Amino acid sequence: MRLLPFNVWARMIKRRLPSSLWGRSLLIIVLPVLIMQGAVTWAFFDAHWQAVTARLSEGLAGDVAWAAESYRDQPTPQNLTVIADRAERSMQLSIAFQEGAVLPKEQRRGALGVVDRTLEKALASRLDQPFWYDTTRYPAYVDIRVQEPGGVLRVIAPRERAVATQAHIFVLWLTVATVLLLGVAVLFIRNQVRAIERLADAAEAFGRGETVPRFKPHGAREVRAAASAFLDMRARIQRHIEQRTALLASVSHDLRTPLTRLRLELALAPPFKRAEAMKGDLDEMEHMIDEYLAFARGEAGEAIQAVSVPEMLRRAAQDARRAGAEVTVETPDELDAQLRPLAFRRALNNLAGNAAVHGEHVRLSARPLPSGGLEIAVEDDGPGIPEDMHEEAFRPFSRLDASRNQNSKGVGLGLAIARDVARGHGGDITLSRSDLGGLKASIRLPG
Repeated sequence: MRLLPFNVWARMIKRRLPSSLWGRSLLIIVLPVLIMQGAVTWAFFDAHWQAVTARLSEGLAGDVAWAAESYRDQPTPQNLTVIADRAERSMQLSIAFQEGAVLPKEQRRGALGVVDRTLEKALASRLDQPFWYDTTRYPAYVDIRVQEPGGVLRVIAPRERAVATQAHIFVLWLTVATVLLLGVAVLFIRNQVRAIERLADAAEAFGRGETVPRFKPHGAREVRAAASAFLDMRARIQRHIEQRTALLASVSHDLRTPLTRLRLELALAPPFKRAEAMKGDLDEMEHMIDEYLAFARGEAGEAIQAVSVPEMLRRAAQDARRAGAEVTVETPDELDAQLRPLAFRRALNNLAGNAAVHGEHVRLSARPLPSGGLEIAVEDDGPGIPEDMHEEAFRPFSRLDASRNQNSKGVGLGLAIARDVARGHGGDITLSRSDLGGLKASIRLPG
């Protein structure tokens, strides 16, 4: 069988490792501790427990051999009584002779077999006669039987004479210490990871236009430094947005004043040939100012609230019908979402308005996603946009005259505003081909 290259093994292992910082940090702590515990336990059993057990078994086998040889030298009841008395006083052994008995045929061994193998090896090295033993029948004793002429010499020895019985205490204390150390490590790691998670949540909320008021830097020094840098960056961005919005609002106000005077003078002026054309130019200028201001403001200050998606689609459909398109709405009767109503209505109206201008049939639909999110689609049967120009369509002031008819009142901000609103809600907008034959704009929002 051909071995896989190292890089293949590395990729396979990497895919199975935890992907979160919490999981990886825990693995960094837990894995070395478990390896160390396994190595220490193995070394203890291999170098200490087995050695002690072997020496204890050899000592017990020597005592059994002494008893058997002493009885064989003088196989009388009086000698057996003397041997049993000495063995009980000096060696903690209980000795009895079973006249006419033979060794049992069945052999019972322990689950691991380490004690049995050690004891069998020790007895075989000290006894010349056939023997039998059982380490499982009595929990606190070991039963050893030696075949003698005329019967069986039975020896009952305490288990600690053959086995180092306190080994489990070492393993227990080692396990308890490991659990305590891991518990402390988990608490410390969790506190550090929680600080990073809160920073990520605050950054994500700020990306959606929300503010976490109680967010404060805490955790390790590096994490606090990153959180402080984020707060400074957030303050600078908010200040920049406020300044830009205030500037455009001022410009809008300053431009509206002369536009209003021009509109008033045009209304009071005597009728002339270019009057209607001039009124159209004034309307377009006001519409452009409104779109510039909406794009710069982005409705970021609006609070999120529960909104009925079917009702919002029906209102957008009514506005699209005013442009002369035939509009259908496909949505569940009950479908709510957490949205900024004014901002999202503006984005939806921009998409529906573009579809109504470029197509005769428009379809608005909404459906819940299996992941818990929401998808809203706006489709038309117009000329569409080439696939290689989908991203270009979202650029501010992009008109795409070659693929879509130019909207006389548009300035190329409709799709840019819609995507900005969708991303402000944590989602995005994608363009694709509609089964109506035109363009399909899909808004996907997270749950």
